[in-house]
Amino acid sequence: MAYDPENVFAKILRGEIPAVKVYEDDATLAFMDVMPQAPGHTLVIPKVAAENLYDLPPAFTNAVSATVQRIAPAVKQGMGADGMRIFQLNEAAAGQTVFHYHVHVLPCYTGVPERRHSGDMADPAVLETHAGKIRAALAANN
Repeated sequence: MAYDPENVFAKILRGEIPAVKVYEDDATLAFMDVMPQAPGHTLVIPKVAAENLYDLPPAFTNAVSATVQRIAPAVKQGMGADGMRIFQLNEAAAGQTVFHYHVHVLPCYTGVPERRHSGDMADPAVLETHAGKIRAALAANN
């Protein structure tokens, strides 16, 4: 499958669709998942057209990894999580639904099952509140 420049993450990168941003640098963007599987579910994407890991240039692989390493502790701290699940899916058979490379940073809470992606959109005000907690944790750790 060829990269589709009309996918939702490409539109977010172009500013055509709003996103609740947590962190941004020259190569990556981290933002709140609009269908979170847990409070604080954050996505990290590269600022390059890459459908999946197979297409991602090595420089962006490194940039995304560095951003995930920066964001994950802030998500854990800001959201008061007990642990973190960090994962990435390649192709529809593996569960990939947006065909722009992305890494899920998913906070986990003891005794609380993670939700499945249901298609239900989260309240933007709640996402902004969660993003604010994560941004504060990022600022405190810099």
